[in-house]
Amino acid sequence: MRLVDFYFDFSSTNSYFAAFLLPEICARNDARVNWMPAHFAALFRGTGFDTMAMTPRKARYLWRDHARYADLTGLPFKKPSRFPIKTSSALRAVLAAGQTARADDGGASREQVQRTISQAIMRAYWERDEDITSREVLASIASSAGFDGARLIEAADAKPARDELTALTEGAIPRGVFGAPTFFVGDEMFWGKDRLEFVERWLKRPE
Repeated sequence: MRLVDFYFDFSSTNSYFAAFLLPEICARNDARVNWMPAHFAALFRGTGFDTMAMTPRKARYLWRDHARYADLTGLPFKKPSRFPIKTSSALRAVLAAGQTARADDGGASREQVQRTISQAIMRAYWERDEDITSREVLASIASSAGFDGARLIEAADAKPARDELTALTEGAIPRGVFGAPTFFVGDEMFWGKDRLEFVERWLKRPE
């Protein structure tokens, strides 16, 4: 079964769409998503990229374009009142969930729990405008998604999750990652939700 590495951040509008569309693509093509939360604010600092270098005219267009994409996909996207937002705690929660998964099932359990918590946090922020910088809010989101919320957030604050987030973020730079979402099928890189069609076409190619 092929893997698609999915680098994402909860502060990325396009990562929200990809978090729901990519698993469907993988399911159609006998592939699995490798959920790879990365702290893109830190990655941008490391690469010198200015994510906020945007004119008001362009920003207005992009928000309108996101609304059209929500209409196209049926995903209930809404512009949040807090943007941009700090996401390190939420990203670590995904990694903490993965660390609790069984290690003897070929990765399926890890993929499932990380998908569950990632999509739950995406919905909380991009659909319900919840403050995902709050540990209490994150714990509530996790509990609603079937986790022990308090324990998960405690694990997210611990060293293993912090170290894993740092490693994933730093490891993304030499692979050429410069924005979210980014996908890899093997060594082939695709950037942006509008390249998901290319991801699916690549999955259909013979290995």
